[in-house]
Amino acid sequence: MKKPDNDLQTRNINTSSLGNGEIGRRGEIFLPTTSSQDTPSRQRSVISILSMLLGGVTIVSLGGCSLPINMPGNQTPNSQAQNPTSAPAPVPPPILQSSGDPNFVVNVVQKVGPAVVRIDSARTITSPPDEFGDPFFRRFFSDEPQPRQRVERGSGSGFIISANGQILTNSHVVNGADTVTVRLKDGRTFDGRVIGEDPVTDVAVITINAQNLPTIALGNSDVVQPGEAVIAIGNPLGLDNTVTSGIISATGRSGSAIGASDKRVDYIQTDAAINPGNSGGPLLNVRGEVIAMNTAIIRGAQGLGFAIPINTAQRIAQELIAKGKVDHPYLGIQMATLTPEIRERISKLGINLATDKGVLLIAVIARSPAANAGLREGDVIVSINNQPVTDVEQVQKLVENSRIGIPLQIQVQRDGQNLQVAVRPAPLPVQRES
Repeated sequence: MKKPDNDLQTRNINTSSLGNGEIGRRGEIFLPTTSSQDTPSRQRSVISILSMLLGGVTIVSLGGCSLPINMPGNQTPNSQAQNPTSAPAPVPPPILQSSGDPNFVVNVVQKVGPAVVRIDSARTITSPPDEFGDPFFRRFFSDEPQPRQRVERGSGSGFIISANGQILTNSHVVNGADTVTVRLKDGRTFDGRVIGEDPVTDVAVITINAQNLPTIALGNSDVVQPGEAVIAIGNPLGLDNTVTSGIISATGRSGSAIGASDKRVDYIQTDAAINPGNSGGPLLNVRGEVIAMNTAIIRGAQGLGFAIPINTAQRIAQELIAKGKVDHPYLGIQMATLTPEIRERISKLGINLATDKGVLLIAVIARSPAANAGLREGDVIVSINNQPVTDVEQVQKLVENSRIGIPLQIQVQRDGQNLQVAVRPAPLPVQRES
């Protein structure tokens, strides 16, 4: 669980969140425990040092969670990940409204501003006793040392999605909070209750006891285009009701591309100025519709903000409202996109792969669905459900779009032979900090 940002500054990591913590250190992080029964000892020794040889290569963990290795702090995100599905792209609506109205930003802010809220959270942190809790020092004091407690506070943003008080925000804004307070633009303050949160997508829904609240219309993030004008509203750095504007810079930025190592989201990139405290606030189109939820920035960069597409956020929110949690499919693998360069590095260790395209399994978690199905370290995934895969983003999307309990037909190359393995995804065992 994330610590609230007391100083509201971005963290000293590749990708920083914009509210109560940083992206990339929470969620489905598991140690790559390997099975000794299925992997020859020589192969185990090779795979154990493979990560060291793949410096600068993105390794994706657990069927959709990326673990960046030695990624430079100022690394430029990769180009848009390819979507392995063949569904036709939706036709975007015309975006001419802004050209005829120089005050379109003013109009949007007046229309939706009252539905953007400030979210303050607080949690009590218990620290171990000081050094006088050591038995050696305890002999000199009559009282037992007591744990120390402190209250950490943070601030973020959110927007009202229903008139009866349901509010959408980021998971890291409210994660682990003892108290949540919601402040409306008109000055009213309410106690908030977390309905549910999903650290894997960084989406949360909270509710307040109020009726007839102003709401924001939700748009369609599938039809947004680079170059489209957008507006961000939030509470950056404690400055309430701040408005910035810009354009959509890119779409489909994968979590691994931007260093958000534990997130299963294809982000929308924008150059609209967003800062710590903007987390959970809306990114709006010129019609005043939410197309994304502001979430992350890259440390040290300018004009590089990232937002969760509203279609993703809305889908997760509906599940959270219905059952308080979201189950994500889980395989139990760590993998890397196989390139000729990686193949050459591996060949120097005496392992010859029959292909230079596909996704290389770096580790298989013991007793995971992948291990139970017979996948091994060193296997190369070449297709899933008869769809060819050449990079980790494609595997990530296919796994995320699969159904828990329904087998995935995974074709792998092993020792020069093609094998078909049926892997039945299980619910992702999300780890939360206490």
